[in-house]
Amino acid sequence: MATSPTTRRSRNLKLLGSAAWGLLALSLIFIFFVAREADDYPGGGPLQRIFYFHVPSAWVAYLAFAVVFISSIAYLRTSERRWDLLAHGAAEIGVLFTSLVLITGPIWARPAWGTWWQWDARLTSTLILWLTYLGYLFLRSLTRDPARSGRLAAVVGIIGFLDVPIVHFSVRWWRTLHPSGPTPADPTRSSGLGGPELLAFFTALVAFTLLFAWLLATRVRIGRLEDEVDRLEIEAERPDRGPASGIPVST
Repeated sequence: MATSPTTRRSRNLKLLGSAAWGLLALSLIFIFFVAREADDYPGGGPLQRIFYFHVPSAWVAYLAFAVVFISSIAYLRTSERRWDLLAHGAAEIGVLFTSLVLITGPIWARPAWGTWWQWDARLTSTLILWLTYLGYLFLRSLTRDPARSGRLAAVVGIIGFLDVPIVHFSVRWWRTLHPSGPTPADPTRSSGLGGPELLAFFTALVAFTLLFAWLLATRVRIGRLEDEVDRLEIEAERPDRGPASGIPVST
């Protein structure tokens, strides 16, 4: 017997979630039991392990806001609800992981720099990015009309993404205290990481990426269910709809 598309989507979502959480558990083993601690102090020792959460969180934030950017353009062009749901879900996840970046960064910076915060280019532009998409989510809550809020939010989502390359390249464009991490072209020399550390880092990077995909798929599914509930409530409240329509009417 052939399975329905809904059943297949539900099964695929469960498989994606299992892969994401399983790989995340494996990355924790690599981070705490395989990767060696940095010898340089301050900022080294056990505190250095925060790097394996800080950088993947930043990567997921970049990825999430890129999805917002692309989906917002698609929504303005087509007005299709699926693109709006995708942008909304990605923005929520992007704000979540940017919050993790802004939390884990100061935890490392306090003993390394002697202060929780520095108004340098990387930190300031990241804070602006977080505030922009927090405003994006707030804007969506101002009206219950999904079409109107979707169009307004799409403009903010597109403009806000312009800050992502500024955040990323700020350590190259301006003088900043923020250290540079591993790059695909030169992962070892540019970061000082050895083989075990790179294994832990890239495992965490893939795990966080899968976790983002699972969270986004789950959020979009919830958004579709919310739309369906709203539709049923509107149908039930229409005076010309009765029990014969197959939709229950509250008494």
